Amino acid sequence: MLSYRHAFHAGNHADVLKHVVLIALLDYFKQKDKPFLAIDTHAGAGRYALDSEHAQKLGEYRQGIGRLWRADDLPSALTRYVDAVRDFNRGAELHYYPGSPVLIQSQLRADDRLRLFEMHPTDYGFLEKAFPARETRVGISREDGFAALRALLPPPSRRALVLIDPAYERRDEYRFLIDAMKDSLKRFPAGCYAIWYPRVQKTEAKQLVERLQKLAPPAWLHVWLDVTRPSRDGFGMHGSGLFIINPPWTLPQTLAEVMPVLQARLGLDDDARFGVDQHIP
Repeated sequence: MLSYRHAFHAGNHADVLKHVVLIALLDYFKQKDKPFLAIDTHAGAGRYALDSEHAQKLGEYRQGIGRLWRADDLPSALTRYVDAVRDFNRGAELHYYPGSPVLIQSQLRADDRLRLFEMHPTDYGFLEKAFPARETRVGISREDGFAALRALLPPPSRRALVLIDPAYERRDEYRFLIDAMKDSLKRFPAGCYAIWYPRVQKTEAKQLVERLQKLAPPAWLHVWLDVTRPSRDGFGMHGSGLFIINPPWTLPQTLAEVMPVLQARLGLDDDARFGVDQHIP
């Protein structure tokens, strides 16, 4: 089933958390001169027009990036993120939102590389259009990103940042993710893996972090943000989280500055909260 379209949700609270962390990870990778490979296993369309019918239908960006867009008192990591979105808009007004592929590409150096995977036929078409033919650092494939990891890891540079961000529409996607991580950690235990997940009232979602921890990664960090209380009917996403394997040692301090601000700015009610747990030897 390929019905999920991120265009309905672009720029929402989950994108904010995911992309703040993603830019922090990229900044850390660029501290070394040695090139790295970035992989986005579920790339989506690459970029999104916030005045489109899809984005306007739910208007989720208004309670995400929209709440940070004109703020001038943000911690440095949040300012870094807002500036990246602002660069994509090239103006004072918020009209477009860059998905993970475009954000990563904007941070690449000459020798860094990016591999993108997307199965949805419509989004794949948009993804191809998001990158000019002269952009030789980026490779785009219409294939299963989980399966593609087997051929890409370990990379020749022995440096890789892998973003895993599936739609989680099907229950078996949780199993596919765990299986992919088992294999990836065997092939390349030193890689940095950023796994996004929705905080929803499904057993599989609630058990995901525990199952990832049981894989015994060398080091990990788990950060989550709830913007509202879980719904009484059990439906909908009340927050999101990231489980990061082999995180930078600097990330906990960054999150200590960022997360209270995200809770205050993006929270929809008194049940807004966040958490950060870590095992970084």
